[in-house]
Amino acid sequence: MISNLSGLINKRFLANFFPIPATSPLKMAMTVPDFQLPDITNDRQVKLSDYGDKQPVLLAFTRIFTAKLYCPLCYPHIVELNGAYEQFKEQGVEVLTITSTDREQSLQVVKDLGLKMPLLSNPECHVFRSYGVGQALGAPLPAQFFLNKSGRIKYKHLFSFFSPNAGVEQLLAAAGE
Repeated sequence: MISNLSGLINKRFLANFFPIPATSPLKMAMTVPDFQLPDITNDRQVKLSDYGDKQPVLLAFTRIFTAKLYCPLCYPHIVELNGAYEQFKEQGVEVLTITSTDREQSLQVVKDLGLKMPLLSNPECHVFRSYGVGQALGAPLPAQFFLNKSGRIKYKHLFSFFSPNAGVEQLLAAAGE
């Protein structure tokens, strides 16, 4: 894990400083809000609704403060998801990792971590807010939403200190159900 505080205090940090608990109003079997974000890994735009009726999608909201400062609870999760990306693909699942870092910071994250999976940049945090994942100390909280082929929630995990991220095994099991 790389630590560098430069660039930490910015507009996004201030907008996400005060705690909002992870209390997503999205329930099992609900359809989720559509969005369009830039995929920094593959240099393209990704629209969630483009996956509808085609394949299941794992939305992995992650917490990265800057290109060089990762959440200590999320860094190993990102690395683990990236390591299992081919397993998800073999099950027909696309993994969309969503970060609040800007384009330049996200490019550095992709390079430093050798990401294969898409990393979607959402520095305005509007997608994080529409999914109700919560926020604290300068960044949105992590969460995972597994969507079936029709875009409905099949599995949901919200941040807690006891369980900050769903394990990759849990997420792969949700894919196989």
